[in-house]
Amino acid sequence: MPKMKTKSGAKKRFIVQGSGGIKRSKAFKRHILTKKTTKNKRQLRGTQQVTACDMGHVRAMLPYA
Repeated sequence: MPKMKTKSGAKKRFIVQGSGGIKRSKAFKRHILTKKTTKNKRQLRGTQQVTACDMGHVRAMLPYA
């Protein structure tokens, strides 16, 4: 059976940690920032963990991570 391919979009968006968790960045921070409040933009900084209900989908996209 051939090797499974990693989804290249997921490869760019997710980081698998040694503890088994998966880090992701927050959405809505790329463009059209003038109409967003400073508080909103500040809260969009940093990373978060992928939730448990989405973990299976992300693991399927990253088979060798």
